[in-house]
Amino acid sequence: MSDMTVKDMTGKAPWHLWLVGVIAVLFNAIGAFDFVMYMTQGSSYLASAGMKPAQIAHYEAMPTWMTAVWAVGVWGAMLASVLLLLRNQLAYPVFATSLAAFLVSLLYTYVLTDGGAIMGGQMMATNGVIAALLGLLLWYSRAMASRHVLR
Repeated sequence: MSDMTVKDMTGKAPWHLWLVGVIAVLFNAIGAFDFVMYMTQGSSYLASAGMKPAQIAHYEAMPTWMTAVWAVGVWGAMLASVLLLLRNQLAYPVFATSLAAFLVSLLYTYVLTDGGAIMGGQMMATNGVIAALLGLLLWYSRAMASRHVLR
């Protein structure tokens, strides 16, 4: 048996769990901050972040169900990151729920509305990074659960 397997079987957390967990919390804190700021300050926050009037109008036209999807995605990712640090096996299904919500938000932005054209290429690149990181966090949390690092 390799050293990694023995450590995993004893349930000891590998050093990279803490690194990945802290990075996940910090990254997802950005989304949580944006969500809270938009919910509390609305269009003035978006304008202060450099958004153009058409982009702000796109956010303001967002239906309530989409705001709920956004909340599930953002707060799910934040909760899953904390669960990862707590070594809780629920991190995996919560990351899965967050990723599903994010994919629904992409469907809304790029298929159901003209949000992709309005938000521009920079937002598309940002969305790609978010999707990739959520996918990696989902894979990582499943790997740690299967090694019994998460309980």
